[in-house]
Parts: sequence; C-alpha cells; structure tokens
Amino acid sequence: MARVLVGQRELVDGLLVALLCQGHVLVEGVPGLAKTTAVRTFARVLDLSFRRIQFTPDLLPADLLGTQVYEPAHSTFRLHRGPLFHQVILADEINRAPAKVQSALLEAMEERQVTLAGETLRLPEPFLVMATQNPVEQEGVYPLPEAQVDRFMLKLRVDYPTREEKIEIVRSRTAGELEHPAPALSASDVLSVRETVRRVHVEPSLFEYAVALVTRSRSLSAVELGGSPRASIYLVEAARARAYLEERDYVLPEDVKRVAPSVLRHRLLLTYEAAAEGQTPDGVVRELLAAVPTP
Repeated sequence: MARVLVGQRELVDGLLVALLCQGHVLVEGVPGLAKTTAVRTFARVLDLSFRRIQFTPDLLPADLLGTQVYEPAHSTFRLHRGPLFHQVILADEINRAPAKVQSALLEAMEERQVTLAGETLRLPEPFLVMATQNPVEQEGVYPLPEAQVDRFMLKLRVDYPTREEKIEIVRSRTAGELEHPAPALSASDVLSVRETVRRVHVEPSLFEYAVALVTRSRSLSAVELGGSPRASIYLVEAARARAYLEERDYVLPEDVKRVAPSVLRHRLLLTYEAAAEGQTPDGVVRELLAAVPTP
C-alpha cells in the first residue's frame, strides 16, 4: 500500500485491525486526505471486490440493497443486487443519508446479511464497511443513531500529512507515478488469518482490564453515555489483532491501551458542560487510561 499511499499509517493499521476482527471503521477527516485512495488500494492488495457509495439526502434503501426488476420477455421479476453485495464498501459521507438508509445498512453491518423482497441474502466474506464523515461541514446532515455508531468497531481520525509527506504526494502525483499494486493476499488468506488471530492468547487479567476501562467510562462526570459491553469485546479483539500485527501470539496491556482511543472515542457522549469546557472524547480516554490500574 505504501507504493500508492503516502503516510496515513494509522488509517491503514485501523483497516487491517477491523478486517481481521470482522469489524467496521468510521473515519473522520476533511476532504482530500486520500481516504478513498486508501480503501480502494486496501481492497486491491487483498484481491477483494470494492464499491464506493456516495451517500446523499435522496438516497433510498433500494440504492444499497437492490430491487426486483420486472422482465416483460419472461413475465417474471429478477432480483437485481445492489452495490452492498461487495466485500469492501466505502460509504462516503454516511451522515448525509436519511434514517431509512441508515437502518438498511445496520442489518448488513451486524448480521452480514440483508433482507430483500422478503428474502434473506448473505453478504460476501470478508465484508468490511469503511464509512466517512466530514467534521467541518454540518449543513444537511443526519446525526448517526447511537445504535449504528456502536456497530463501528473503530473510529479513526485522519489528519493532514507532514510537510515531507505533502511534498512526496505532490511530486508523485504530478509525475504520474501512481502504481497499481498486485494482490498480496486473497479472501481465503484473510479468513485463514482471522482464525489465527482468534488463537492469540489473552490473560484473564486483561479481560478484567478491558471491562474496568469501559465500566469506568460510564461513571465519569464528563460523560453522559459511556461504552457498552460491545466496547469491552472490541477492546480485546482489537488488541488481539494488534498483537498479531506485531508478530506476537499473546496480548500485552500496551496493546489494549494502543487501541483504546479508536475503540472508545465514538462511544463516549460528553455532557453539555464538558463539551462547553472544551473537553474531548480523546481527552477522556487518556484520563481513563491514567485512572484505571494497568495489570
């Protein structure tokens, strides 16, 4: 991926962690930071089918799932599958779509299936949704329901690249040196690696640590809504994937700490007073990590 993408290592690592844990990723960043390039290249090097869906206020559930198309020649209806039946989905500006579309996406993300014309259809495996939202422009957007936000395993923040990276981006793009990397793995390889990640050892004390972090998040004065039990599960699963990427077959407390901001930041709803004082979810996560004893 580095042959195409300059920088954005946290985004690439987050996509890998989510894919290995059967999770999904919510990405926040201004336009022009190579989010689309990153996920398209990610799908290409893993030899997975990719589809980008631009979310707009007039989008309908059928635009995602598909619909029944009448064929006059045979006097029958034919099922036309929508773009959601691909392995890697980029849901661009997801918060611009209305509630009906969000609900249609919810079943696909959680159950890996969709219901179309009364028929339940399985989605391809592996299946990954990377959704983006613009943190600046908030006109004409629909707030994501808490139930859907909780379905995203990670929330990643994409910031501007460094000065050196910007120079390299401009140089390579203006020189026409953009490469098209060959696939490095296949879908079957990804499924095999998932099984290996599940066997990464986790000490019982780390299960207790993950639960303690999430439980403490619900009792902070700055937090109106803390993490759910799903957050504890994702902390352990993401830490397992993090350990695997570090070529270890066991999880360290540092793995849990490293993934905690990405797992928890979108699950912490701050009180009005805390937000007015300038507190942020990332700051609250740092307080959590400092307050809960490390095993």
